[in-house]
Amino acid sequence: MSEASKKPTAFLIDSSVFVFRSYYSMSTDLVDVHGNNNHAVYGFARFLVRFIKQNKPKYIAAAFDEALTTSFRNEIYPLYKANRDPAPADLKLQFKQCQRLTKLLGISVFADNSYEADDLIGTLHQTYAERGHNICVISADKDLAQLVRPSDWWWDYGKSEPLGFEALTQKFGVRPDQICDFLALAGDAVDNIPGVKGIGTKTAQILLNHFNDLDAILSRYKEIEFLSMRGAKSCQNKIKIHQEDAKLSKQLSQIVLDAPLENDDIIKSKASQEPLISFIEEMKFGPMLRRELLEVASV
Repeated sequence: MSEASKKPTAFLIDSSVFVFRSYYSMSTDLVDVHGNNNHAVYGFARFLVRFIKQNKPKYIAAAFDEALTTSFRNEIYPLYKANRDPAPADLKLQFKQCQRLTKLLGISVFADNSYEADDLIGTLHQTYAERGHNICVISADKDLAQLVRPSDWWWDYGKSEPLGFEALTQKFGVRPDQICDFLALAGDAVDNIPGVKGIGTKTAQILLNHFNDLDAILSRYKEIEFLSMRGAKSCQNKIKIHQEDAKLSKQLSQIVLDAPLENDDIIKSKASQEPLISFIEEMKFGPMLRRELLEVASV
C-alpha cells in the first residue's frame, strides 16, 4: 500500500488502565461541586488532553469495562477475576464521569455488560483492520498485545514508546499472536486464569518457540521430554494431565473479535462547547485544564 493510499491510524483506548492510574496516583482532595471525589476524572481528563494534542487522531475510540462480574467468561469459569476486590463506590461514580467527559470531547465510547473492554477493542480492531487502517492499541495490558499485527502498535501511553510486532516479541518472549496461548499455559494471576499448574513463563516461552501454538503442544505433548530444557519429562506430564485447564484458559484469555456493536463509527467529532463547559464547571476544573479541554474538543 502506498503512503498516499494509507488510511489514518485508528487509536483504540483501554480506558480503565488510565482511570485506575489516576485514581491511585492523584490527590483525593479534588472534589466536584457535589463534594464527590473526582481525582480520577481529573487525571483521566489530563491524559485525554495530552493524548489528543500529541496524536491529533481522526479515528479514536475509548472502551470501558462494565462486565467485570457479568462477562460471558464468568459463565464459563465463575472464578474468573473473582480474586479482585469490588471497586470502591467513588471509583464507580468516577468511571461514569470519565465516560461522560469522553463523549463530550467527541470520542466514541464503548461499554457492554457481557463483553469486556478487551473484546470491544478486539472487535473494533478487526473492523478497522479489514477497512485498511493500521491500529494503535493504547493499554498496559499484555492481553491486548495479541491483536497486534506487523502494521500495528501497542502503547502503554505515558510509560513507554509505541511498540510494534517485533518489539512486543522481545518484551514478552513470544510473538503477539502467541500471547493467548502463552496465557493458556502460564496462566494469569491478575485475571485468575489458571493455566497449566507448574508451567511458568519461561517454560511457556520455550514450548511456544518450539511448537508454535497450543494445539501443536497438546497434540504432540509426547515430544516434550526430548526438548533440551530442565524438567522436560515433568513438563510433559503436566501438559498431559492439565490439557483441559489449558483449553479453558485459552477460552478465557482469547479476545472476542465479533462482539455486537450498535455502532462502529469512531471518527472524532467536534464537540459542542456548552455541555462541556457545564461539565467542567461541575467538576471544578481549573482554568488551564478548562482551556485545554475546550481546545481538544474542537480538534
